[in-house]
Amino acid sequence: MLHYGPVPIDPPLILAPMAGITDRAYRRVIREIGSVGLVSMEFISSESLTRGIETTLNKIAFEHEERPLAIQIYGSDTGRMSDAAAIVEGVGADVCDINMGCPANKILKGCAGAALMRDLALARRIIRVVRSRIGIPLTVKFRAGIDEARANWVELGRICEGEGVTAVALHPRTAKQMYTGRADWDRIARLKEALRIPVVGNGDVEEPEDVLEMMSRTGCDAVMIGRASLKNPWIFAQAAALLSGRRRPAATLEERREHIRRHFALITASEDEKFALHKMRTFTGWYSRGLPNGRLLRARIGEAQTVMQLLDFLEVFFESQIFQPAPASLVA
Repeated sequence: MLHYGPVPIDPPLILAPMAGITDRAYRRVIREIGSVGLVSMEFISSESLTRGIETTLNKIAFEHEERPLAIQIYGSDTGRMSDAAAIVEGVGADVCDINMGCPANKILKGCAGAALMRDLALARRIIRVVRSRIGIPLTVKFRAGIDEARANWVELGRICEGEGVTAVALHPRTAKQMYTGRADWDRIARLKEALRIPVVGNGDVEEPEDVLEMMSRTGCDAVMIGRASLKNPWIFAQAAALLSGRRRPAATLEERREHIRRHFALITASEDEKFALHKMRTFTGWYSRGLPNGRLLRARIGEAQTVMQLLDFLEVFFESQIFQPAPASLVA
């Protein structure tokens, strides 16, 4: 079994940190389905956290049933990153993760995220001060590099190992690629060969079977799944079943309805009407992919003016699909 220090990661499947997505409600519903070894919070600005910004402090709250849980921080100031890590440990997170891979322009402009791969001396200093400040496991997530000419993921991995990082996660695209092209899994294999600490693979895991293929091809110790869980929240349970030699069937329409009901109940309980409606529309866009008449549902949801109206649309949709399945030509 994989461990980050004293923290078991069982099964070796990790929910990736996703800004605006892996909030408390989403982490809880993923946990309730089960078979995820570690869930990650959406990344947190060390600047906002150490300044005590209320919205940021609210983001780092979590429930006991989410454990084990990682809180990911980002920034370029060594002092603030050290203080932010101490706050992460203080709120009881199981793992502190440093983001050195975000390719978003607004993060790069602040010399944080993947921009730290342009300055490995600064990256080393940040890792060193954070590692010396906290007692919980420290992990680092990064990309292959800023661009192909500066693909230095192995060098950063060795820095992490040398500074006492517990494990690293690699998304093997460059920051310049963003999410275009294909993730080069061979880079994960090369990192695994170069390091003794656990290596987590990430990128282009779209189906449960991809988990087995990535582990087989790269030798990675765990797989991190992000966007695929939005269309199929059962991907962790399905992948865990495959890892144990079994197969878990795809979720039924009734299971999908119950999942959406539960998730949206958590959203409405914690957010104001306007934000809840926006978030529920966004998640419905993901959840409806591949469903019978999914395109029609997405169009209808766009007409909803209130949370109750959106929930009514969903109930009518699922009733019609469960009892009167749509032709295959309308599945999307």
